[in-house]
Amino acid sequence: MKVRLLNYLITFVIIALAVWAAVSLYSNYIQNPWTRDGQVRANVVGIAPRVSGPIIRVEVHDNQQVKIGDPLFEIDPSDFKAQVDVSVGQVQNAEANFKQRQQDLERQTDLYQKHVSAQQDFQNAQDAYYAAQAQVVSAKANLELAQLNLSYTKVVAPVDGYVTNWNTSVGTYVTAGKELLALVDTDSFWVAAYFKETQLPHIQIGQKATITSIGYENKPYEGVVRSIGWGIYVQDGSGSDSTGLLPSVSQTIDWVRLPQRFPVRLHVTGKPPVPLRIGQTVSVAMLPEVVPAEGEKEKAAP
Repeated sequence: MKVRLLNYLITFVIIALAVWAAVSLYSNYIQNPWTRDGQVRANVVGIAPRVSGPIIRVEVHDNQQVKIGDPLFEIDPSDFKAQVDVSVGQVQNAEANFKQRQQDLERQTDLYQKHVSAQQDFQNAQDAYYAAQAQVVSAKANLELAQLNLSYTKVVAPVDGYVTNWNTSVGTYVTAGKELLALVDTDSFWVAAYFKETQLPHIQIGQKATITSIGYENKPYEGVVRSIGWGIYVQDGSGSDSTGLLPSVSQTIDWVRLPQRFPVRLHVTGKPPVPLRIGQTVSVAMLPEVVPAEGEKEKAAP
């Protein structure tokens, strides 16, 4: 009898501990949310030439790191140098014509004041003077445009980043406005973590989080919540976003009504101990600590 009672007691204790552990884990999961559905993101700058022509020099290779202002490639400048020379000649011609019209106006003014020439001749000289002046302005603008087009033949990196998807060789004819490669902005890396809508009430802007990349489980790094998504694409067609600008988040089980998942944007603080790449899968665990925003810090300061 005592043995049976002892067995019942042990069973009850085990069940109670299991229930307590389950409730504790669930409570911790809700109060301190975590997710394995996270990805590293970054801004991608599309590089496109501003003028058309054949490439004569390539300065970088695929996946190379570059700094802002580093040369990427150069387009044949011959046609654009010739256009600059033509524009220089047009400016000189316009200035010479303007000088002549100015002298004519000075003569006609003197004659008109002495009542030697007619008012119409004086007005014609004025009109010719102002027309020549406008031609000088137009010629100088054309020269400036030609010089700009010449400078556009040398394409440089607009930001610090990594060259991606570079598959172009010397001799390739490129078209103005058509993107040739992508530049991953190294200063823009962030993490998009998808949390269930039941977890969002326990996440706030400024809250710290621990981020772990797959393959680097022993090298976690820290992030801070910068924003929480205000919408996702409704896949059943009832949403108003017909352009697909909202993020599309698919549910894992189609026949069960599951809570939707919304993107939470986290800024990586400091220098992460692992290399960050766009699309890299990460796990995110929220921490109870909250960092006040810059505006709140200024208000709190005496």
